[in-house]
Amino acid sequence: MNEEPFWKLKSLDEMSNTEWESLCDGCGLCCLNKLEDWDTGEVAFTSVRCRLMDGDTCRCTDYPNRQATVPDCIQLSPEEVRAIAWLPPTCAYRLVRDGEDLYWWHPLVSGDPETVHSAGISAKGRTVSEEEVDVDDFEDYLVEWPLTVGNNP
Repeated sequence: MNEEPFWKLKSLDEMSNTEWESLCDGCGLCCLNKLEDWDTGEVAFTSVRCRLMDGDTCRCTDYPNRQATVPDCIQLSPEEVRAIAWLPPTCAYRLVRDGEDLYWWHPLVSGDPETVHSAGISAKGRTVSEEEVDVDDFEDYLVEWPLTVGNNP
């Protein structure tokens, strides 16, 4: 019997915690600092990563306690996914929200957590820690690639 994967059968609200967490592909794009234009509301990505993000693995170095260390870290929830406009186009939460399928390189599809990196989707090797950059200089690190990578499944 060919059963459909859970992300095709369930809404974000219906997923178990384990299913929810497994949707994260480990790209690290949501952990990049973003700048918002006060006049237009437009959000731009920088290549400056959160101080807790490992630049080689694209994973949080203290995931269970991240909000204690980084108070403005966003805990994604179905409500947040519906409200956040800046989720990258490759984000599984966004794709499921919009009724689309996951890309071939997503670990749930490929079976390998490294395909997100080998496919060039992740922030791996492209970032600098926020501990190395003065917040006033973040504009010098604006990048387009989080919004353009992986648009072809």
